[in-house]
Amino acid sequence: MQQPVVICFGEVLWDLLPGGKMAGGAPMNVAYQTNNLGMKSRMISRVGQDALGQELLAFLASKGVATDLVQIDDQFPTGTVNVHLDAQGIPSYEIVQPAAWDAIALNDAMTDAVQHADALVFGSLACRNEQSRNTLLKLVEKATFRVFDVNLREPFYSRALLEKILPASNLVKVNDIELGILSEWYGYTGSEPDRMQALREQFGFDLLIVTRGADGAACLSNKGYSEIPGTQVQVQDTVGSGDAFLSGFLYSYFTGKEDAECLRFANALGALTATKHGGTPVISVAEINALM
Repeated sequence: MQQPVVICFGEVLWDLLPGGKMAGGAPMNVAYQTNNLGMKSRMISRVGQDALGQELLAFLASKGVATDLVQIDDQFPTGTVNVHLDAQGIPSYEIVQPAAWDAIALNDAMTDAVQHADALVFGSLACRNEQSRNTLLKLVEKATFRVFDVNLREPFYSRALLEKILPASNLVKVNDIELGILSEWYGYTGSEPDRMQALREQFGFDLLIVTRGADGAACLSNKGYSEIPGTQVQVQDTVGSGDAFLSGFLYSYFTGKEDAECLRFANALGALTATKHGGTPVISVAEINALM
């Protein structure tokens, strides 16, 4: 079977962690992990004309992630994020701006690539600047399968923005906190499955995933509701765990697995990522299956 092609759009940057810098950015983490699982991944982004940008391109190339759609900016620097970890390894982020990934410019090459890809993966953070936001919205129109990792980061999101993207999405991933924010906006009440159903019905996407960190995850699709418990591991930090989860879910989804099996595989990959530092550890399918 031919491996699916996944294109990830948005921020590529350096996470400046207490122990040093690590390549990161939610869509870049997904591109990295989907490629690590054996899928074909490409990255649409923009880096500065600086040493950090060259390092990022070299990192992605060394991991097999195609960088031909990553642009070079001669005005803005390569993105950085100051990451602070609490006692449980839970990160908070200070996202520096402006950055080169704020200025991703639409071109024919990326439009053609998106039209022929199996999935376009994106989040809300890349929409904080008008240039990248307009480029993404044009690409969403061309994509065949649109994966929206909501990934709300204060203060870079709004209800108006999400109302543009949610109706155009096929698969939507939120964490439990983000589901709470959306429920408050729209007046959803009741159990988590009730609120998931209300969100899915309002915006019409095919599949909704809710992650709960150590408490597992759930999804709702035309096949019904599925949920799994969390996996107990020794946490180093949770940077990139949600991105790894999404990568694992897509890997299983494209191999035709049922929703619950997709959740189990995704949750194991997310848990293993939390046992290591940073968002781009090397984790094999064998390790994931062993943890499952």
